[in-house]
Parts: sequence; C-alpha cells; structure tokens
Amino acid sequence: MSLLFSPPPSLTGLSLHPHVHFSPSMSILRRLPLNLRTTRRRRLATVSAALRQDTAVWTPAPLSEVEHAAESLFHIAIDVSDAPDLAASHTLAGQYLQLRVPDAPKPSFLAIASPPKLAAARGVFEFLVKSVAGSTAEALCALKRGDVVELSQVMGNGFDIDRIHPPENFGTVLVFATGSGISPIRSLIESGFDAGKRSDVRLYYGARNLQRMAYQDRFKDWESSGVKIVPVLSQPDENWTGESGYVQAAFSREKQISDPLTTGAVLCGQKQMTEVHIRA
Repeated sequence: MSLLFSPPPSLTGLSLHPHVHFSPSMSILRRLPLNLRTTRRRRLATVSAALRQDTAVWTPAPLSEVEHAAESLFHIAIDVSDAPDLAASHTLAGQYLQLRVPDAPKPSFLAIASPPKLAAARGVFEFLVKSVAGSTAEALCALKRGDVVELSQVMGNGFDIDRIHPPENFGTVLVFATGSGISPIRSLIESGFDAGKRSDVRLYYGARNLQRMAYQDRFKDWESSGVKIVPVLSQPDENWTGESGYVQAAFSREKQISDPLTTGAVLCGQKQMTEVHIRA
C-alpha cells in the first residue's frame, strides 16, 4: 500500500503513500525509550518552528470571509489578489503556511483548504480553522471581514500524487480524515486526482457528531467526482444510522482491499488514527 502524508491543518498530520516504507532513521527512532523520543521530537519541533519564523517573509492580506463552518470550526477566506507571487506559490494540495494575527503571541500553522486553482483564478486562500481557547486560531476566528492578517510564504511539498499514478495502476485510494483534518483533503479532492478513473475511492471522514462535521454541503460534488463519502461519528445521536466509532474501526469493519499493491492511502488527522493505519 502507498501512503501519503503532509502537515497538519493547524498542523494535523497529512500523508500519501503507495506501499509503506520506513527509513532506517525512523526504525531507530521507534526503538528509543518513549520519554527520550518525546523529548527529542519536542526539541526538533521547537528548533524547526523557530527557524521557519526567522526566515518567513510576511505579507499583509485582508479577510474576505469569516463564517461558521460547523461547531467550533470556521471558514476563513483571505484575499491575496494584491500578492500575486504569494497566490502563485500555492501549487499543490496539502501545502500550508503561517498566519499572524495582530497582538497574538505567535503565528499559527494552517493547511490551505482551497485548491490551488482558486488562488490562481480569484486570488483567494481558504482555510478551515478550529477555534481553540487562548490560541491564535481563536483570535483569527474573532476577526471580521476587512481585518488584515499577515501570511508567510506557502510551505511544504503537498501530496505527492505522482506516487499513485497512473490511476489504472492504483485503482483503490483510501482517504482518512478527522475533524479539521478534512481541510487539506478538500484541497486534494477539488484539485482532482483522477478519482473518476479509479475503481474504488473512499473518504472515511470522522467527527464527534454531524454538528461538528464541516463541508457537508460539498459531499454531493465530491461524490460526483468519484469519491465515496463514508461519514463516521464517534458520538452520534439516536437517529444516526451510518458508521459510528472511529474511522480506523469503520475501515477495519469494511476492509475490502482486493490488492494492497494497487492501493494508495491518504491520511490527515489525529496521531492515533494515522498510526493504526500505518501498522495495518
């Protein structure tokens, strides 16, 4: 199976792979004591974030939309039409950037939810942002249309879709997302990866309940492009008749992979979910 990963929506992990391969360094890391692994990862993350902030080029841009997308989730659109170089730097689904809000203590990393073609055609970046108390994201979600934020350059390599091409060689593509992790998955689906030319493309999308599930208004269009939507609710109400529990459990109940060698997987969401799928 091929697995594709990318950075988080507010950095929720993302990935894309056609058969899972681990590098020697990853294998060594897995054998380290848990407390040492955690300490090293935190140090590396801190150093990496500091370097990114020091080298970032900041561009002011106004908000064009701030709307509720679901419970605790906001749809944010930012007008980058006056920054054509920034707009043109978004070339692949799965890329992200840093965003600064006036008076917020530190920038926030956000995956771009809109497909690159939207930036090219209309000069707009769209995001799905989870409002977390005390965070830069909360400050962003409290802003109004016309308020100005600052954006870094677009970062990341995005989803390496070439790893699951041509579509006739990878007829099955499984996509997994939870919560705001659906953000870069939207960009992937709406950018197009020949879903209609594949025999089996499934999106397992997990949320606590329907009130917390964003982009339901897009499901019909996604289905028409060839992506079967499988909503999975961890705390559904008594009227829910679909999949319940967690996405990894819903997938395990279905399985139905005819040939792992012709199967690709895209993951974006909680660490526990991605680890379960990698082990599988």
